[in-house]
Amino acid sequence: MDSAAKDKIQPRLLPGSSCPRPEWPEQERAEQLARGAALKWASGIFYRPEQLTRLGQYRSREVQRNYSLEARIKSAVQSYLEGVQTGVWQLTQALEAVQGTREALRQAHHLLQGLSQTSQTLEPMRECVVQHKQLQILTQLLPRLQAVPAAVAHTQTLIDAQRFLEAYVNLRELEQLQEETWTPLGGLELPIFQELGLLAEALGQAVEAAAGAAGRLAREDPTLLVAAIRVAEVETERTILGQAPRDWRQRCLRALQEGLEQLHFASPVLPEPGALSGWLEALQVALPAELATAEALVAPCCPPSYHVVRLWAHTLHSGLRRSLQQLLSGPELGAADTFALLHWALHVYMGKEMMGNLELGPEADVSQLEPLLTSENIEQLEAAFVAQVQVSVAQWLKKALDGEVAEWSREQEPTTDPSGFYHSPMPAIVLQILAENIQVTSLISDSLHRRVHDMAVSELGAFLRSFSDSLIRFSRDHLRGEAVAPHYVPYLLAAFNHQSALRSSVSVLLPDGETSGVLAPVEAALDDVERRICRLVLEVLQAELQPLFAALPSRRWLLSSELLDSVYEQTLHFCKDFWRVRKPAVQLLLTETERTVVLHYLRALMQGRLVCRGADERSQAAERLQHDAAQLKELFLGLGLEESAHCAPVLLALRELLNLHDPTLLGLEVAGLRQQFPDVSEDHVSALLDLRGDVSREHRQAALSSLQAGPPPSPSTGRRALFSLVPTPTPSLSSCLPSGPCS
Repeated sequence: MDSAAKDKIQPRLLPGSSCPRPEWPEQERAEQLARGAALKWASGIFYRPEQLTRLGQYRSREVQRNYSLEARIKSAVQSYLEGVQTGVWQLTQALEAVQGTREALRQAHHLLQGLSQTSQTLEPMRECVVQHKQLQILTQLLPRLQAVPAAVAHTQTLIDAQRFLEAYVNLRELEQLQEETWTPLGGLELPIFQELGLLAEALGQAVEAAAGAAGRLAREDPTLLVAAIRVAEVETERTILGQAPRDWRQRCLRALQEGLEQLHFASPVLPEPGALSGWLEALQVALPAELATAEALVAPCCPPSYHVVRLWAHTLHSGLRRSLQQLLSGPELGAADTFALLHWALHVYMGKEMMGNLELGPEADVSQLEPLLTSENIEQLEAAFVAQVQVSVAQWLKKALDGEVAEWSREQEPTTDPSGFYHSPMPAIVLQILAENIQVTSLISDSLHRRVHDMAVSELGAFLRSFSDSLIRFSRDHLRGEAVAPHYVPYLLAAFNHQSALRSSVSVLLPDGETSGVLAPVEAALDDVERRICRLVLEVLQAELQPLFAALPSRRWLLSSELLDSVYEQTLHFCKDFWRVRKPAVQLLLTETERTVVLHYLRALMQGRLVCRGADERSQAAERLQHDAAQLKELFLGLGLEESAHCAPVLLALRELLNLHDPTLLGLEVAGLRQQFPDVSEDHVSALLDLRGDVSREHRQAALSSLQAGPPPSPSTGRRALFSLVPTPTPSLSSCLPSGPCS
């Protein structure tokens, strides 16, 4: 490559610079990319030696390309310069046009300043023209304006006479005259029209008063009511120049509501205690009559858009609801008032006699009414009612109990019924008090019924506990001699009948559909009272039998039945009035009496007062046990005790133990005794073996060992405890076994 070609390829440097400096960064970057592409192309072309022969061709091609690029650049620059020249010429033309416009605006501004000064000189004339026009209009209206005061007075007279349509026509004519003078006078209000606002308000108040008495007017003067409603409707749809719209329709609707509330619920004095029921009964008559009046008389006098029947129903409901809330926020209601309010609000009010009346059309829309009492109100009333009824029931039950307790100290025996059983009205009174309170609350709600039932069961349990406590005090005072009752045992037996009567009739307290399990606490309390009465009766019997069993067993007992005959006679005399006790209580009483006699018998045997001195005395003792068991069986069968409940057969089991001739077989007898009476202990067996008087230490040890080693007692025996209630004397050291209680 020659030096001329290299000069054409290399870019020219600016004077004073040591390296080329592009005029902008993009140029520098483009130059770098071009150099890199040229180097890459040259290295690819001249990489092989055979390509060097074509170097001249490449040089000629590149020279032609450079010439072509220079020609294109010159053409583009020439085109750009021509566009710039055209733009400069256009800007020059625009500048000349702007300067011309500015000069024209300056001249127009001078002309407008001159016109403003001329207009100011004409302003007084313009005002004179306006005043002239106003005076011309007033001159034309002067006859009518002079009649305004008289028209206002006449209109007021019509309002006072309740001639609403005529008064309204006059009012509109006056207001129309006011509008005719309003615009020409530029909004200036003449003094003669100042009373129109008061006149319109007077008419509005008269219309509102007529709407408030809609019920009375519908019956007495429906024309007046219709006129008032028509005036309100027409005035509502009219627009008055320069005044806010008069919404007399809403005023009428409010007056209708307020009139109803004033008529029925305006009295600030709430019903006196006990008078709430009468107040509700009066409403029960008045409210349906008011709704009937609204449907038959008021509704035809009003537009359909008033929905008079629905308005009446909802207004009466709201007023009543508000009055009841005020009533509940005051002093607590009594039980009778609370019951009356709950029954009336929950059943009567929405029933067929009132808001649920089938004759009341669907327009009333009573389904959209809120509940008269909220759930909180109902909860509050039910809780208060239950608390008050509980206090009242407790007082009545206490009064009944006090009356019954006072009877126990009488000189006369308890009263009997025609069948001869002891009888008292107290159980019937108690159940009647409780049942009536439960039954009457079923008319209110299930929740109140359940609450009162639970309260009644609770109060009956408390009554039974009080009854039991009274029996204890009665017995204690009698036994201490502080207040001796002439007929102590008969009144205890009468108390048995009281509990039987309560038990047989307590099912009346059971709610429908409930199981008897809800009365389990009452049943348990009755069982406790019966057991207490039975224990008090038997304490008297024990005191009478104690001296008789003191001589048993003895030689006299072996030789004669005199001792048990005394027991027989004493027990028979004691039980002579048991027949006056009703079943099943008499069976319980006889069972416990027979068990008491047998327990005394066993206690006497276990005291070690007698030791048989030979086989003859053992035979006599066995025969005596057999005879006594038969005599006791005869006694209690005669008194009516069922044979399956007898405890006397235990004496026959003891007879077998005494009558055994071979001491080596005592183990079998003892094991059999334990099978029949699982509560027999080693001490009891030892006492019985001591009574035999012929048992050696070895035989005794064998018999007691069989008591422990024998098979367990059968669970189906069903016998009540006997031996566990019989104390035994402390055995002597000589008779103690290694495994016995003394070891």
